[in-house]
Amino acid sequence: MSTIFSKIISGELPSYKIAETDKFLAFLDINPNAKGHTLCIPKEEVNKLFDLDEETYLELMNFSRKVAMALEEAVPCKRVGMAVIGLEVPHVHVHLIPLNKMKDMDFSNKLNFSHDQFSRLAEEIKENL
Repeated sequence: MSTIFSKIISGELPSYKIAETDKFLAFLDINPNAKGHTLCIPKEEVNKLFDLDEETYLELMNFSRKVAMALEEAVPCKRVGMAVIGLEVPHVHVHLIPLNKMKDMDFSNKLNFSHDQFSRLAEEIKENL
C-alpha cells in the first residue's frame, strides 16, 4: 500500500519541496515543531531506517546533511537537530529541525504556517543549496 510519502513523491499529493534527486526528496513538514522543520526521505518505500541497504542509508545521511546546511543558512538557529522518529508513516523519514531551545525537538509542540509562509520558506532554503 502506498504511504502518504509515496503519494508526495509521485505528485498525487502536494508538498513544499526543498531538494530532490533521483533517489531522495526533502520537503517541509506541514505539521512542524519549528520554522523550517524538514523531512528527508528515500523515494524507495522502506519502513525502517535500518532496513535500508548500507549504500542507500549513507546516501540518505549525506543528502540530509546537505539539506541541513542549507536549512541552517535560511532559518536562524543555534543548530539543526536530526531525529528518526515516528510510527505514523511506515516510510523512512529523517526530521531536520532548526533548534533554538530543546523544546523545539518536542514532537507534541507544533506550529502553524500559511501556504504563503511555507512557499516562501521553501524557496529561501532552496536558494542555499
